[in-house]
Amino acid sequence: MSKINKILVRAKRQVFSDMVGNNPSMFQGEGYDFVELREYMSGDDIRHIDWNITAKMQKPYIKVFREERELNVVLVSILNGSVYFGSKKFKQDLIAEIVALLGYATLKNGDLLSSYIFTDRVIDHQRATKKIQIVQRSVEKILEFDPLNEKVDFDFIADTLFKRIKKRSLIIMIGDFFEIPNFKVLAKKHEIIALVVRDRVEEVPPEMGFASLMDPQSGKVVEGDFNKESVQHYTQQIRAYDAKLFDSFKKSQIRFAKIYTDSYPSAELRKIFEAR
Repeated sequence: MSKINKILVRAKRQVFSDMVGNNPSMFQGEGYDFVELREYMSGDDIRHIDWNITAKMQKPYIKVFREERELNVVLVSILNGSVYFGSKKFKQDLIAEIVALLGYATLKNGDLLSSYIFTDRVIDHQRATKKIQIVQRSVEKILEFDPLNEKVDFDFIADTLFKRIKKRSLIIMIGDFFEIPNFKVLAKKHEIIALVVRDRVEEVPPEMGFASLMDPQSGKVVEGDFNKESVQHYTQQIRAYDAKLFDSFKKSQIRFAKIYTDSYPSAELRKIFEAR
């Protein structure tokens, strides 16, 4: 059985039996019409607080919405060169698995599904549909693409999605996010969830001594001594970078989670979306 078929069969089995279970909707989110303003009550979603009215009235007010029956889910795969890496499995393969799981879950819920693949340009776009074939096409496009020497342009991604997606949607961004995006404007129009796909070795590399490594985005070879001190310094830099990345997400009211290549993506996704 091919890699594509293995991913599709496993994802379909998990979604239509184990993963979703008795939960009628994996995506219970932001496909809403605005109805009215009212005072904040304990248990209300703080993301719906209207800060302008709150400041004027000197007490918290929230926006009340009426849920639309049909949610528009947009899966965005970001395939720059650094996803061509993995100690257990390539991050590119994990992205394909996540797209399969979320794609099948969306269709099971009766919602509309569309998908994009980006680098610094649009690689593929599958239009919104409820037909199950979109999942296979999306997974095939992800796995067939060669990301080596490809770079990401988050400004282009944000601008393209802002212009193309008219209806308020749930946009799920999937990539390793080794650049900090600015999705602030896009997040005001849509709900965004960022799934940060990582390999543990790239966050805490082993002590290898002197070694030559290739940058998968630029193709440049970097040489250095990966001793205990340099590895510790690198690990600290990664942690500091991620703190800035997550702070950026929080400021734009973007929910986020990290999924590693050695984890079970179905279990991780269930935890993420059941917490919504």
